[in-house]
Amino acid sequence: MSGTTITPYLFFGGRCEEALAFYGQAVGAEVVMMMRYNESPEPPPPGMLQPGFENKVMHATFSIQGVTLMASDGCDEQSKAVGFRLALSVPTEAQATQAFGALSDGGSVQMPLTKTFWSPCFGMLTDRFGIGWMVTVATDAGPK
Repeated sequence: MSGTTITPYLFFGGRCEEALAFYGQAVGAEVVMMMRYNESPEPPPPGMLQPGFENKVMHATFSIQGVTLMASDGCDEQSKAVGFRLALSVPTEAQATQAFGALSDGGSVQMPLTKTFWSPCFGMLTDRFGIGWMVTVATDAGPK
């Protein structure tokens, strides 16, 4: 399995470009590459895309704190992010508070930032795009 990687690939149901801009402001995400469906060297098969998705994001690569993620608008507005959360570990409580506040803007908080047995500051939220996040201050005792 040498050379094998696992990279989270997020689907935004037509809101990918908006999500990338939001993550840029909220947590410093940087877009490395972005291609729209109408820029692809091969067109999608007939009927694959929802009408009006020709200018949507077919593929994007972006990074947050040096971690690579991928994203797309998908083929229609039906994309749902369920069964996972992105775990964002930061070194200070101030950074956790800033990231948590920015990511929760327009979203919902499942667990406010609080002290836990593994971290002085941990919380869970779902952002305005339906992506679940766990924000934590990294310590030797907790998840990294």
